[in-house]
Amino acid sequence: MKKLVITAAVALMGLAPALSSATPQQDLKEFREYYLKRFPGVKLQEFADGIYGIDKGRREEFEAMMEFPPYEPGLDLGKQLFAKYNVGKCFKNGGIGIRQNYPWFDAKSGTVHTLEGDIMACLKKNGVDLNAEKIKFGAGGKLAVLSAYMGYTSRGKKLNVVIPNDPRALAIYNRGKHHFYAKRGQLNMACADCHMYHSGQMARANLISPALGHPTHFPAYRKNNELTGDPVMGGFVTLEARYASCNKQVRAKPFKPQSDEYIALEYFETYMSNGIKVNAPGVRE
Repeated sequence: MKKLVITAAVALMGLAPALSSATPQQDLKEFREYYLKRFPGVKLQEFADGIYGIDKGRREEFEAMMEFPPYEPGLDLGKQLFAKYNVGKCFKNGGIGIRQNYPWFDAKSGTVHTLEGDIMACLKKNGVDLNAEKIKFGAGGKLAVLSAYMGYTSRGKKLNVVIPNDPRALAIYNRGKHHFYAKRGQLNMACADCHMYHSGQMARANLISPALGHPTHFPAYRKNNELTGDPVMGGFVTLEARYASCNKQVRAKPFKPQSDEYIALEYFETYMSNGIKVNAPGVRE
């Protein structure tokens, strides 16, 4: 199981006054208010649909796609693999309806767990030969469809990520917050540049999605994914794979899957979407 281990919490908490002065609760309030003001008339739950929630024309396109959702074969496969690998034995409630609680902080180990990380740990525990089964972290494949299926069983449940009053948890949260606002890459851009300050604007032919609501629909089925040669698994993308793709787009070197940076970023960004209902898997461009 790949988890985020914090060995120097105090150092991270002191990154900058702006990063540590506000509580997570204050951050959440301000983050949500920013988007509700930027997109007047868009309800909180509609942010779960990304660009399809903030643009009327795209909403009509989305509704047409949902008549025959392209992710359905992948969900069927995810359900089959879930049973084949006996994944449910490793999770509370048999792994059904638990997506809304991820990522979660483990006070015993001082680490944050992601759903994909816990699925991989479960597979190893159950003796699954990951190489033979071709299961690995990445954009598509069996891990993504397993996660998508588990996310699907949580549809309608509100994200409920907890940031406990524990210096280790707060350090991880602040690390993710710092990553979201920090500039990187040759293009010197932050996550916030695109998905906050320029959300709702066009980048070439693409409408930029707001960060609010991002985690609710991942793993997502991306129509333009480079792996769509596999009609069932290829289009699925995990949230951290999307992070890696964004890094490449700003000409920054991506971090490794389940890296400390991506786990912290997912912890922060998912907490920022608390209260929005899970609707995984989403369909995206």
